[in-house]
Amino acid sequence: MTPTVLCLGEILFDCLADQVGKPYDEVESWTPYPGGAPANVACGLVKLGTPAGFIGCVGNDEPGDKLIQVLKDVGVEITGVQRHPEAPTRQVYVVRTQEGDRQFAGFGEVASGEFADTRLDGGQIPESLFESAEFLVMGTLELAYPESNQAIARCRELARQHSVEVLIDVNWRPVFWPDVESAKATIRKAIADADILKLSEEEAEFLFNTDVVTEVAVQLPAVSKLMITRGDRGCSYCFGDVVGDLEAFPVTVQDTTGAGDGFISGFLHQLQNQGIDALYEPGNARNVIKYASAVGALTAMKPGAIAAQPNAEEVREFLRQQA
Repeated sequence: MTPTVLCLGEILFDCLADQVGKPYDEVESWTPYPGGAPANVACGLVKLGTPAGFIGCVGNDEPGDKLIQVLKDVGVEITGVQRHPEAPTRQVYVVRTQEGDRQFAGFGEVASGEFADTRLDGGQIPESLFESAEFLVMGTLELAYPESNQAIARCRELARQHSVEVLIDVNWRPVFWPDVESAKATIRKAIADADILKLSEEEAEFLFNTDVVTEVAVQLPAVSKLMITRGDRGCSYCFGDVVGDLEAFPVTVQDTTGAGDGFISGFLHQLQNQGIDALYEPGNARNVIKYASAVGALTAMKPGAIAAQPNAEEVREFLRQQA
C-alpha cells in the first residue's frame, strides 16, 4: 500500500544490556534489538494498520541487511532507504535501570558522526513518496550532522510543496551532539514551525525552562498541536483551545525503549482514522491521546522497541480491560 505516513531519520540496533542495573563498563553481554525512533514509528504504524514508509540510510553491511529485512518483514515501504558503501550501520549501547528505564551509553568504537545515517543524501530522496503522504515524522538527532541536516531540509521542503503535515518528536540525546548549547539553538529553530510537536518533560525543561504545556505553547506561537509526555505520570496536550492531561496506564514496565515512539504511532494511527480536526473537540482529543498512551504502555511491557509493538487488536483488548 502507498504510505500515508513517512518516517525520516535513523534506523539502528539498540544493544540492550543483559545485566539490568549495571553501568556500561560492568555489563557482561548485550542483546541487539532493531530500533531508531523514526523506524520504530514506521513499524508501529504498519502493525496498527496504517501504511508507512521509512527514509534513511544504513551501511552496506550485515547489520544494514538485517534492518532492511526487519522493515520488509513488517511491511514498511523502503524505497526511501539508502545504502552507504563505506559508513557502518549505527549501533547504540543502552544500559537499563532496575525499573526498566534506559540510558544511552555510547556507540562502541565508532565516532557518532561516522555512521551511515549521517550520510543521508537529500538529492536521492524520491519526491513521489510525498505526493500521497499526509504526515512526515522526524526527530532531531540527524540535525547534528551536515549531510543528514541538508537531507532533512529537503524533506521538509517537499512536505511543504505537497501539503504534508510535519510531526517532530524531539528525541533529545546528548550523546549525539558535540555541543549542548549549539544543539539547543538548532533544535529550537527546527521545531519552531512544526505542525505537531511532541516533547518529553525533560526536553521541555531543557528547551523552554518549563514543562507546563500551555507555557511552552506560548513560546511556540506557530505550533498549534503540542504534546508533553511524562513517562509513568501520563502526558499533557494543547491543541489550540483544547488543553488537557491524561494519567498513564498502570502497567509492569520491562523496557521503556520505544514507548514514546509507540505513543506517536498510536497518535497518528488515530488521526488517520478520525482526521486531524478530531483534536479540536475535547472528547475526541482525549480519546486520541488515550489510544496513543495505550500503544506506548503496551510497548513498554516487553523488551525491544519494534519487537514489543502491539497490533490494533491487542490495543483494543487492552483498552477494553482498562475500562
